[in-house]
Amino acid sequence: MRSEEHVGWERDFPVRYLLVQGDTGDEEEGVLWGRCAEVEGLFMDPPLLPREVLTLRGCPRESLLVQAVTASAEPVRLLGDGTLSIEPVDPSNDGPFRFWDLEDTAVLAQWPTPGDSGRVDIVVGTGVREDDFWGSKRLPSRPRFDLWFPSLLEDGPSGGCRSIDGLFTPRPQRPTQPVHLIGCEPAEPLMALLCRPLPQKGDSIALRCLDRCGRTMTSYRLDLHHVEARPSVLGGALIDITLTDPGDDRPTLAARPVWEIWSAGVPTMPNQWAQFDAKGQSEWLDLTRIGPYRVDGRSGGTYHLDGQHITDESGLFLALGEALLGPGAHYGRSLESVKDYLGGGPSVVSPFTLVWHDADIARDALAGRILDHHGGRSYFDVTVDLLREYGVTVMLQWRR
Repeated sequence: MRSEEHVGWERDFPVRYLLVQGDTGDEEEGVLWGRCAEVEGLFMDPPLLPREVLTLRGCPRESLLVQAVTASAEPVRLLGDGTLSIEPVDPSNDGPFRFWDLEDTAVLAQWPTPGDSGRVDIVVGTGVREDDFWGSKRLPSRPRFDLWFPSLLEDGPSGGCRSIDGLFTPRPQRPTQPVHLIGCEPAEPLMALLCRPLPQKGDSIALRCLDRCGRTMTSYRLDLHHVEARPSVLGGALIDITLTDPGDDRPTLAARPVWEIWSAGVPTMPNQWAQFDAKGQSEWLDLTRIGPYRVDGRSGGTYHLDGQHITDESGLFLALGEALLGPGAHYGRSLESVKDYLGGGPSVVSPFTLVWHDADIARDALAGRILDHHGGRSYFDVTVDLLREYGVTVMLQWRR
């Protein structure tokens, strides 16, 4: 189901959103449930989670997590945001998988696991959010606890444990913020849902956000469990729909001004992202993932990386994407995904030459971002070494 096929209607305002059931991220998939002129209440900064204390029991000493928090010189105390996954040891006949988000995690204490010198118990303070999308609350009969902290390892588990004290406790339900679909023209599946007695129990649906050309900028999942409809403030045969509990899959408030620029189409001017703070640049980087560009394994040539605005990791990947593929383009949002692009596929692949202008700006800005699993080197040094390892000739040019 291509978005461009559903943006035309005879009204004085454009279609800016589509409701699509069965959207998996493939532009060709999905069934149209409706189209809307506007959405209010979509942008939301999630409230901070209440702080909790968890004890990670029996973490292996050889794991990166234990090595980081027990280092004799400068142990890592601030782990940042992470993920906890509880998976079956034997996924073929046991389950289910369960997931938690760990927000702003800090190490409070650690000591050897009693009776097991090869393991360590770690006490952390963190905010806990359980991902209930998978439905089941049952644990596997033989669970494996894996902990993922990107501050220690970008794309892989940084450690594990045998059990966690304090995890399985009741948590108060956080208040929800409704989403209002303004000027909505429902298709037949949505009309059928709205005709059911309240409260409706609908499936999740994708909200596709369109630019002025009808291209999908991005999409978010909304839950249709509690839906209210009324005649639209925009008049005609349109209706306004309120989703009273749409779920937490929302863009942040920082995304709103970013979307305003992208709503005119894929940006064509370089460095437009530089006007935004770190949150805004991260939102910009999210939008680059869906683009009209396709480069089939092109290699060779010289590319110029404008380094004057690279002050964090998001800026690094935005500047790299612009240098290789042009404004609004995507070349990964982590070093691991950059490896994938360098390795082949529809991308600019090595060998090629990259001239990094004003490289000392990124070097200085990322000096404090130390990667322990890369020998304690800075993010800048690891990035340059990665590019060279994959066959890129990197020419660093410093400010004069």
